[in-house]
Amino acid sequence: MAITRKQGLEQIAILVQQENEGVNISLDIIKNLDYQNTYLEQVRACFDWNFKTYLDTKIPRGFRFKNSGFFAQLYWNPKAELEIVKEGEKFFLIKNGGKDFCEEVTFERKPAYYNMRTSDGKDMSRIAQSYSKGRLAITYSNECALKDKGLDCLFCNINATKKTFSEHDKIEWKNARQIAEVVTEAYKEGFHGYVLTGGFVPERREVEYYIDVIEEVKDASGLSDEEIHGLAAIGAPEDLSIIEKYKEAGYSMIATNLEVWNKDLFKYICPGKDALCGGRENWLNTVKHEVEVFGKWNVRSLFVGGLETKESLLEGVDYLSSIGVVADASIWKPCIGSALEGHCSPTTEWHQEVAERIYQIHKKNGLPYEKLYYARGEHWPLAAYFQLDGAHMPWEKPLEIVG
Repeated sequence: MAITRKQGLEQIAILVQQENEGVNISLDIIKNLDYQNTYLEQVRACFDWNFKTYLDTKIPRGFRFKNSGFFAQLYWNPKAELEIVKEGEKFFLIKNGGKDFCEEVTFERKPAYYNMRTSDGKDMSRIAQSYSKGRLAITYSNECALKDKGLDCLFCNINATKKTFSEHDKIEWKNARQIAEVVTEAYKEGFHGYVLTGGFVPERREVEYYIDVIEEVKDASGLSDEEIHGLAAIGAPEDLSIIEKYKEAGYSMIATNLEVWNKDLFKYICPGKDALCGGRENWLNTVKHEVEVFGKWNVRSLFVGGLETKESLLEGVDYLSSIGVVADASIWKPCIGSALEGHCSPTTEWHQEVAERIYQIHKKNGLPYEKLYYARGEHWPLAAYFQLDGAHMPWEKPLEIVG
């Protein structure tokens, strides 16, 4: 793979635009892709981030630029300026009818385990999804108990997604044995890590469940903790000593997402996290304690970019990065079914500046690309910036920059 640096920067800008505004694909393309044998489909196991609800057929999970390999999760929006079109047997991502941008893309390929079943007859694709190249996303619970208290995070649509897609996509609670069987099969075909996440569960019994899962994975796969590269995404516990249990169980990384840096906005945007988990101070103390337990760059914390001022957001990223946290901002989309549905995210230019400045912050602080890969995956602009500067995983070839 080879591109010019100018092409690479243009593609990153398009990735940000697609994440913020979505991409249009005709229903003829969506309906006629071979999801059974070739292409990876979306499984709405946690969130639906498309701009319009679509249930008629399967829909692609993501695409790559053919000449760079940059990967993007697909956000379908039939009103988007960006469009994926088909010419012969090839697909192209275009802007303004191809006048402003035109690059060949390929839809993400389907792993073999997607057509397999667990020993109790469940579709493996519904237990763990291909998150990005070599990474699995496992959502153990596709609902959040905060809804029962009227304390959902305002940007979140996990419960609305469950209502719309749970039966349609056959999403259920996953037990440790099911997860272990899927991870074992996926790792046989080249996967290298997984993230385990989900909504708040009643009684907050996360730690016991997470320990059960990784012990089952180790027993079933025969792999070591280092080979599994498990990441536990958790809520802030009242007792910070619980963090040690995740480390002792074998997780290589841990994640606690602050979502919002501004302390007053945190209370408003994340009322449940504020009321039931010790408030923002406890969330921040949790992240700092996680660094003490897991070590520098083995902790991740995400923000929802666009809910607060640019400088507030970047202040949070800069602080966390300075203490060794893989911090990043997703691009806020006022998701269908969330309390903020119908609101507007900032401009694409706003998000592009944030993405570039986050890269510069981590570059200054020495974040290794390998740690970013295991903490965040590769389907975000931050990974593409690293790749454009030559970063790559040991089993990959670096991107060739020409001209």
